[in-house]
Amino acid sequence: MHTSFLVWIILAPLIGSILNAAFYIYHIKRKPLPESLFAWIGTVTPFLAFLFTLCLFTQMYQTGVTFEQSVFTWMDIGGLTIEMKFLGDNLAIFMSMFVTFVGWLIHIYAVGYMKGDEGFGKFFAYFNLFLASMLILVLADNPIILFIGWEGVGVCSYLLISFYYTDAQNVIAGNKAFIANRVGDLGFILGVVTLFFALNKTGLSFSDMEANIDLASGSMLAVAGFLLFVGAMGKSAQVPLYVWLPDAMAGPTPISALIHAATMVTAGVYMVARFHFLYTGVEDIGLFISYIGAISALLAAVIATRQTDIKKILAYSTMSQLGYMFIAVGLGFYSSGLFHVFTHAFFKAMLFMGAGAAILALHHEQNIFKMAQHRVYQPIVKATFLIGVIAISGIPPFSGFFSKDAILAAAYQEGEFVLYGIGIFTAFLTAFYMFRLYFVVFVAPNGHDVHYASTDKTITFPLLVLAIGAVFAGFLNFPAIFGGSHMVDTWLAQTNSIELHMSHATEYILMLSSIVVASLGILVAYLKYGKYDVSVEEKEDGIIGNKFYIDELYDILFVKSLQKVSQFFDKVVDDKIVDGFIMMVSREFIEFGKKLAFLQNANVRFYALYMLIGMSCTFLYLYNTLIGQ
Repeated sequence: MHTSFLVWIILAPLIGSILNAAFYIYHIKRKPLPESLFAWIGTVTPFLAFLFTLCLFTQMYQTGVTFEQSVFTWMDIGGLTIEMKFLGDNLAIFMSMFVTFVGWLIHIYAVGYMKGDEGFGKFFAYFNLFLASMLILVLADNPIILFIGWEGVGVCSYLLISFYYTDAQNVIAGNKAFIANRVGDLGFILGVVTLFFALNKTGLSFSDMEANIDLASGSMLAVAGFLLFVGAMGKSAQVPLYVWLPDAMAGPTPISALIHAATMVTAGVYMVARFHFLYTGVEDIGLFISYIGAISALLAAVIATRQTDIKKILAYSTMSQLGYMFIAVGLGFYSSGLFHVFTHAFFKAMLFMGAGAAILALHHEQNIFKMAQHRVYQPIVKATFLIGVIAISGIPPFSGFFSKDAILAAAYQEGEFVLYGIGIFTAFLTAFYMFRLYFVVFVAPNGHDVHYASTDKTITFPLLVLAIGAVFAGFLNFPAIFGGSHMVDTWLAQTNSIELHMSHATEYILMLSSIVVASLGILVAYLKYGKYDVSVEEKEDGIIGNKFYIDELYDILFVKSLQKVSQFFDKVVDDKIVDGFIMMVSREFIEFGKKLAFLQNANVRFYALYMLIGMSCTFLYLYNTLIGQ
């Protein structure tokens, strides 16, 4: 079904970005404009995108139609046709719903967080563009358009992470994110090209690829599936391309919330689900994806237990939760993975926003022990943060329990007990490090009275709305064992996800195991940090505190080695070989010129001599010729 609404989901924030950029240039070049102008444009346009999405969702729910909109033909060369076309099927509309809704709430939050910042207008121009890029990615009809959005979120993340570019560390963090993502992007491009030729160039749209998937050999599909997942590793911060994510916390907190909850890092999971028709036929690659997810989940959880920066703890928790999502989609449980993306968007956005509110109240202090020492009373922030911590820890009936439990059950059902074991142990660690964070920042005694600190309504309103989602979003996929109808699984039936089918007794035992493990994590955290002396700060030391020295290892293997290679080419290949050869030739020409200049010296007497010699030679030649005859 054709509808012009589809493109307006993207155009709304894109127009907001253009308007904010234009007004910001006017603001700095001609006349200062009020922040409210940028704020209205910045928040209304994402809300319009949400309304357009909601309208399509309602139509789709009532009629079951799929929406398509072709804007123009971008390229038509030798049978290769690429259309600027958008697709609104169940998967795309499902993603668009919470991307626009949570994204809109984060934009409202940013109004209060960025108040008084001299780059207020520029920030919202970038912010709107970030959301528009993510929506291009989600609504793309083919991998080429998806790649435009894919690169768009990469560029926007670079601009926003290094937003305060006068600080060198922020620029380094932005560069790190940009370069790490480019490695993954190369894999993505190669994957698309491999798949295109493997399918005998029968079309680039997702529907064409799915229809012709049987034309490709298994080995080519495996290569394409692996290369595409390399792209997902970079975008969704999985081992080994995850190192950019913790450093991305250099950006303002609304950026962290948007990257971690509604955009960018979820793109890799979405991409794998979008190519479900490919991964269904290459189970070994799917299992590889699951193990990478499991290793990423465990590694991030272990590192998070020793971190002291509140935003970095949340960053590692994102990487860990993304690992769960990849376990699910790798095993073919696409709807379970996407359901965790959905619930995660609510509680992770709320956790970052709550952290940002506390950081603001404490004059940008981010060390959890120092935050505890100077704690202020923010009841809404404290209450919503607790809800988020419970949700991510997987305690029922909060949303994180249902989505995470479905993933663990999937691993168990498929007989992947190693994955299940890693997942359940990571659940214990998650509960431990998240409640460690909560107890230290909000509960442990600090020896002085805690004074109330006012929090802007643009900050508390999104927190309260997201708290509702963090509590109740899980009921949208309420398990059949409790009389639910798996609404999300039903909605995402197009992905051909594997369904859970195990005995009720087994399902009860698995749920109980998850609850017991999470409760143990909370208990251990309480025993150690519930009454912790916050004046005794923990240090990020030891192998875990230093993140297994992965950054240092990458620095030696890639950064320093590439620097040495670059220096070799600069000092040896370029200076001594290329430049040396050119300079040698140049010197020879100069010497030759000097010798020639001796002859061509503008002296008339020399020229008369040359003429005399020439005429004499001519005369001798003619004389010898005549004598010879």
